[in-house]
Amino acid sequence: MQGKITALIVFGTRPEAIKMCPVVKEFRRRSRFITKVCVSGQHREMLDQVLRLFRVTPDYDLDIMRQEQTLTDITAKTLCGMQKVLADCKPDIVLVHGDTTTAFAASVAAFYRQIPVAHVEAGLRTHNIYSPYPEEYNRQAISLVAKYNFSPTQTARDNLLSEGRSPESIFVTGNTGIDALKTTVRPDFHSEIIDWAKGSRLLVMTAHRRENLGEPMRGMFRAVRRIVERYEDVKLVYPVHKNPAVRAVADEILQGSPRIRLIEPMEPDAFHNLINAAYLILTDSGGIQEEAPALGKPVLVMRNTTERPEGVEAGTLRLVGTGEQDIFDACAQLLSDSAAYRNMSTARNPYGDGTASIQIADILEKTL
Repeated sequence: MQGKITALIVFGTRPEAIKMCPVVKEFRRRSRFITKVCVSGQHREMLDQVLRLFRVTPDYDLDIMRQEQTLTDITAKTLCGMQKVLADCKPDIVLVHGDTTTAFAASVAAFYRQIPVAHVEAGLRTHNIYSPYPEEYNRQAISLVAKYNFSPTQTARDNLLSEGRSPESIFVTGNTGIDALKTTVRPDFHSEIIDWAKGSRLLVMTAHRRENLGEPMRGMFRAVRRIVERYEDVKLVYPVHKNPAVRAVADEILQGSPRIRLIEPMEPDAFHNLINAAYLILTDSGGIQEEAPALGKPVLVMRNTTERPEGVEAGTLRLVGTGEQDIFDACAQLLSDSAAYRNMSTARNPYGDGTASIQIADILEKTL
């Protein structure tokens, strides 16, 4: 008879939580696993939104978030906190997600105790250590210690192989973010913001990247303001990130238009349904590059690099950079050229079929 497996699942930000809660639910459904959850609290309010939605109660909460915390603060507090958690939990496997500083520090803490690390969403690369920053470094560093690499696509697998990772350690599962969409998007979903946008072509924007703070972000915001002013049937919704530097620029450039709504970060189900109601997405974020294509929404990526080239190759993402005129021109084309819009909105979604969590649990159940 096979013994029990203690699995510790660690995350700390809203995007991680959206993609890891389906994994938690799948592991807790199986009697073979003793499933423990540790959150760092790297995002506090936004993290708690996701935990409530998926009805996941952490077993451990490091509660590291402080005002104006630095990357050094996040790393040190998570590393020290994880030392105590690992000593108490004694897991057989530690699962981390993606590229956050929480994931990086948790993987280092597990490595120090020689506990196997499973990396969900492994193998994404831009090959520019400062773009995105610090995420590109984090994900490359996690790959050095991960025993199990759960890659969302074949391209991600190829990246790991090119870096010398063992083929036996890599499994292509699709992206767990698609698993989450299956539970959050509903045809009968109703909200005030979606009602406000009815009868218009709705643009949804997300923007928060550290490397875009300052003039790049100003250019992004000026571009979308010009688009709204040019097209009378267009409205824009921007859930503004909590970072005060982002909020200051958003208030300066985007306030005052009756067809622009600056709102607080949304509950994940409300945000997913907002995307579903949108005509077009503009983003410098990561996960939305996978979520929007699954819903048939074209995405303009306001970055100079992307670790998700599969979407660009498939035609559902377009990398437009951060230049004001480049963003304006790309957006204007999709609003004016129905064929160009149709080509992007009907492109194949390369990020899986919504069974990634099941596949991950199956693999670990068989191999541990």
